[in-house]
Amino acid sequence: MHYEGKIYRPWPEANSLLIQTTIGCTNNKCTFCDMFREKKFSIRELEDVFQDIEEARRMYPRVESIFLIDGNVLVVKTDFLLQVLEKTKETFPENKRIALYGGLNDFERKSVEELKQLNQAGLTMAYAGLESGDPLVLERIKKGMTVEQALAGMEKAKAAGIEMLLSFIFGLGGKEGSREHIVETTRLLNLMQPEEIAPMALTIQPGTELEREVEAGEFILPTPLQILEEEKYLLENLSFPTMYWGDHGNNIVPMCGRLPETQQLFLEKIEHTIATHPVTKEETLQTFAW
Repeated sequence: MHYEGKIYRPWPEANSLLIQTTIGCTNNKCTFCDMFREKKFSIRELEDVFQDIEEARRMYPRVESIFLIDGNVLVVKTDFLLQVLEKTKETFPENKRIALYGGLNDFERKSVEELKQLNQAGLTMAYAGLESGDPLVLERIKKGMTVEQALAGMEKAKAAGIEMLLSFIFGLGGKEGSREHIVETTRLLNLMQPEEIAPMALTIQPGTELEREVEAGEFILPTPLQILEEEKYLLENLSFPTMYWGDHGNNIVPMCGRLPETQQLFLEKIEHTIATHPVTKEETLQTFAW
């Protein structure tokens, strides 16, 4: 198996076989992210990807979940992805699911027919960073995506039968924009209704543009209480069934379960934490780098 640079995968994919299909991220400008800073985006040679798949077959007697990395794998041409998916299907007939990183604006750029072909070839889920539903926040963090593109991308994913997990970040609006950030993010999620969501508390990654903004006083970090209040607002106002992956290591109250079944329980946990936890008296949340 060959991997280039630092390798990332979502925490729900901890048990998946990782196949590096692209190197880096086409945007690679988000102010809060350093995942692919040292990489220039490129698409691996198809034969090299095939060799890794074959090597993995020799290494692992059973593979039931595969995740394609690096960044937004969905950006590559559909024919290329179809060949990768077909190869994995042939090589791992016991496999039950294939997922990848794919930006919502990457979905928006493909036709529904192309996406249906990918789904029929085995692509079951895509992970996309929504980050925020606030247009001002999206612009400030240099996401390279608009709210309209996010909505269009989700519409195409649903039409193609590809499930989506959307991640977003509590606190990304900063101290002053906390309320607008969570209100607009919740509103957008209720419109999009992704099958799974993964909220996580903001952490400042070393060497990022956001770290420089914090040090310069251009971005004022939200307090832990504001982050908890954002999660409280989210749980009070989400109005669709989804899987809630709120158990990221930086979250103050790690929680994981299906909504709406666990929604009231999660809300009560947040309210109890707000009322009793000493972290609410602190000015900044102590987090660790990804």
